[in-house]
Amino acid sequence: MKLCEIAELLGCELIGDPEIEITGVAGLEEAGSSELTFFSNPHYMPLVRTTKAAALLTQSAIEGIDLSLLVSSNPYLDFARALEIFHPPDKQEQGIHLSAVVSPSARIGSGASIGPFVVIEDHVVIGNNVVLHPHVVIERHSNIGDHFEAHSGATVCHDSQIGNNVILHNHVTVGSDGFGFEVQAGTCIDRAAVGNTVIGKGTKIDNLVQVGHAAKVGANTILCAQVGIGGSTVIGSDCVLAGQVGVINHLNIGNRVIITAQSGVGNDVPDGTMLSGSPAFDNRQWLRSTVVFHRLPELARDIRQLQRKVDKPDNTK
Repeated sequence: MKLCEIAELLGCELIGDPEIEITGVAGLEEAGSSELTFFSNPHYMPLVRTTKAAALLTQSAIEGIDLSLLVSSNPYLDFARALEIFHPPDKQEQGIHLSAVVSPSARIGSGASIGPFVVIEDHVVIGNNVVLHPHVVIERHSNIGDHFEAHSGATVCHDSQIGNNVILHNHVTVGSDGFGFEVQAGTCIDRAAVGNTVIGKGTKIDNLVQVGHAAKVGANTILCAQVGIGGSTVIGSDCVLAGQVGVINHLNIGNRVIITAQSGVGNDVPDGTMLSGSPAFDNRQWLRSTVVFHRLPELARDIRQLQRKVDKPDNTK
């Protein structure tokens, strides 16, 4: 495809040879002599001067380079659009696969492509030109707009509203119950090779939590999003592990323990403790430490000055 044709499709200003034949797109370092690349971050200017690309998407003209340019207000976005020119998405065959289960009360617009083992429940409304890949589930009373695409394993939970031009990638869950129910979307609780993995009564587990094999979590404990618990670790009752807390394997975490967000725990923790930081330690000490941490350059300077006075005392008295 000629560079002038790409410029017209993208709506970019062309500076240079319009007749250059472009065969594909690639990054600054990888692009070959017939490929289009892009530049949007000044940090990569040295690569612009050494790239072997035939043409460059850029936000403004660049002096001193021997490249044809496509000038764009958003080179990053237009590079993504150029990718679609050379690698268009697969065209899905329209129709409903014989293995799909579609409620008689569901309403589906024109041009739909509904793959194997898709489930569409009662009173769902779906717009035009949608693509539902295998094993997608659309639960009851959901309303979805036009040009919607859901990749395999995605779930739209009951009574959800989704607009036009939305893409859900594999295993996305939209509309699951909010935090406060027992086990949320995307959580993995591993089976023990020997013994059991145990979750106590009343414990709440947020989205995207990992509970390792043979771990045990006591009653009425809260594990917030993206917590990771190593195998064979025991966590007591009435604990709170905030978002992104990591606990290594084979530890014992006591009862009524609070571990604040993004803390990393590598040692046993006694009852009633509050920890912060990575590696995690007493929360009150951590709070004082964070105040000091911001002053470390200033304190280091003061120590150097004091050290010089000690090494060379004033003997003029």
